[in-house]
Formats: sequence, C-alpha cells, structure tokens
Amino acid sequence: MLIFDYYQGPVESLVRESPKNIFIFSSHSHPDHFNPVILEWQKNKPDIQYIFGYDINVPQKNKNINFLSPYEKLEIGNLKIKAYNSTDLGISFLVQDEEIRLFHAGDLNWWYWIDTPAEMMKAEKDFKEEVQKIKGETIDIAFFPVDPRLEENYSAGAEYFIQELAPRIFIPMHFADSPEITNKFEDKMKNCPSQILKFSQVGQELIL
Repeated sequence: MLIFDYYQGPVESLVRESPKNIFIFSSHSHPDHFNPVILEWQKNKPDIQYIFGYDINVPQKNKNINFLSPYEKLEIGNLKIKAYNSTDLGISFLVQDEEIRLFHAGDLNWWYWIDTPAEMMKAEKDFKEEVQKIKGETIDIAFFPVDPRLEENYSAGAEYFIQELAPRIFIPMHFADSPEITNKFEDKMKNCPSQILKFSQVGQELIL
C-alpha cells in the first residue's frame, strides 16, 4: 500500500488493518501535504516505511524514515523511487512498483499567478525546465495539481505536463474543496493522449 501526502481523512484504520507492506510518502512540509499524525501509525505497524522530502523535520531518527533530495534514488522493498525537484517546496516522486510507474508531483506545478512579468517568466522557466528533466520517463499514473486558485491559469501546468510526458492516466489533485474543476479539466482535455480521471465529491474512491 502506497499513501502520498496524507493530511486528513479516515485512513488510520485502513493502515492498521492492512496485511500489505505500507509505504508513506510526504513530498514536503506544507500542512496540506504532511500531517505528523502519520508517524503515530508505526506504533501499530512497526514495519511501515516513510519516504520524506528533505525539508521535513521529525524528532525520530528511526531506520524506517528515509529522506530524499532532488534527483536522489532509493530502492526499498519492491519499490524503485527517484526524487525530482519541485517549483515550490520539497520534491516530487517517481515510483516504480513492479510494472507500474507512478508520478506524484507534490507542489511541482506551473504556479502561474498573476504577478510581475519577471516573476511570471521565472515560474514558467522553472517549471518547464523540471518537466524536461522528467521527459523520457514512462509514467502510467500521474497525480498532478489542477488548482482553481490560479483562476484561468488553473490547468496550464497540467496541460504542459500531459503534452510533454503523456501519462497513461492523469489524476488531478490540489483542488481543495472544488472537485468540480476536474469535470471542467476533463472536458477541456478530451482529445489529449491521457485518460483524465475526475471527482464528484471529497473522499471519493477510484478503482483502476
């Protein structure tokens, strides 16, 4: 079982009762990506493994807590993990689990805020340069921000990511309490090479 950037929701009982090996990923320390409660889960599952971005500070220095900086690699259990950079804080993850390759962006995005021309140009440059570093990797499932706070630019990063990397399945995230934005995005991208998944409510489960 792989859990990425948990910060809220009824997951603890699922973790406690799961017979599977459990890997908890946190890309960075922002509170909507990292909740320290995840460290409590090891009390009931001492073999749990944590993979954290380099900026996360935790009091424990246990062997099951692993830290990654951009472009570092880690093999743990049956997983092959490579960290990429973020355009905000922390890292993003490329994870191979047997034959499936997952990409979780964390806060990697084209943060296309309406700002000064120089800052907008830098945001575009930083994001596109990082995507080019990822280009060439096969991605079966990608989790990537589609953030309505960016208003008309909400999908700029996602569109470029799909254009350059063509993940087989694209799962929008980072839309907070506005799952309806995923319907808008799916319609906009209906002719793209990726299958776009959408959500209708908070806490929805998708089976692939």
